[in-house]
Amino acid sequence: MRRVVFNQKGGVGKSTITCNLAAISAARGAHTLVVDLDPQANSTRYLLGEATDALENTATGFFDQMLNFKLRPLPTKDFIASTPFANLSVLPADAALEELQAKLESRYKIYKLREALDALEDFDEIWIDTPPALHFYTRSALIAADSCLIPFDCDEFARRALYSLLDNVQEIRADHNEDLLIEGIIVNQFQARASFPQTIVDALRSEGLPVLDNMLSSSVKIKESHQRALPMIHLDRQHKLTGEYVALFDALEAARKSAAKARSKGAQ
Repeated sequence: MRRVVFNQKGGVGKSTITCNLAAISAARGAHTLVVDLDPQANSTRYLLGEATDALENTATGFFDQMLNFKLRPLPTKDFIASTPFANLSVLPADAALEELQAKLESRYKIYKLREALDALEDFDEIWIDTPPALHFYTRSALIAADSCLIPFDCDEFARRALYSLLDNVQEIRADHNEDLLIEGIIVNQFQARASFPQTIVDALRSEGLPVLDNMLSSSVKIKESHQRALPMIHLDRQHKLTGEYVALFDALEAARKSAAKARSKGAQ
């Protein structure tokens, strides 16, 4: 299963959601990979901490060899780093990814990520973190993924941007990846005691948008999680936000299994 976490708006929690759900997947025993395609490398630093600064092979090298036609390119696994957490690995990012973006776009290497991930046999789950823009890296991720999760904060500007985002995902689905599923919109940093966030959520649901029932609260604990490079499941298993992440993960897995069962019956 390959999921991409995507929103063209920054600051909605893409990296945080990617790493926390991936960490739960790994803690449950699934061999899990996080692919960091954001030059800010937030997912990489979240999972590796200070070890990020010593990395030699990153996604920059992975994509760079696509441009240079090496006779013996390094296999994808050589760019993957282990994390301190059992069953969890990362294809790390760095700032130099930004410099390659235009070259990769012009050379139409848009399917290379999917081909590389197809060749990996060691992982049960792959979670892809994306930059806050619709360009080569995000398109590559959407083409490579089975499903798309959309983080959303309860803001009127974010709501207006959501419609064009959904149109863009549907266009990529129509042109490049007909099996891509919009798995749902994750409401992040939700403030249950405030009326405005609930009004926004109700409006989206009334329009038929796939807002997931499991929402993530706003909490200062997540800042400590970032600072210590410990996803919530490893920082504080009893925290409310950890429970919300676990509930979200379980709901996603239940929906996935239900959909797979329905497809299996339909094929009979």
